[in-house]
Amino acid sequence: MKKLKAFLDDVIAEMKKVVWPSRDKVMDNTRVVIVSTVILAAFFGLVDILFLRLIQSFF
Repeated sequence: MKKLKAFLDDVIAEMKKVVWPSRDKVMDNTRVVIVSTVILAAFFGLVDILFLRLIQSFF
């Protein structure tokens, strides 16, 4: 039981050291992730279509 209490005390001490990002920073990072995901999905979708047509042209 002592080990569990020591562990939880350490967790609480470490959580007090955490610097949480502001709401604006989180929103900015979220926008970057969403835009990057959409761009990459479109790129890989186009590449997939091009490869599909290339392969279909051989058969």
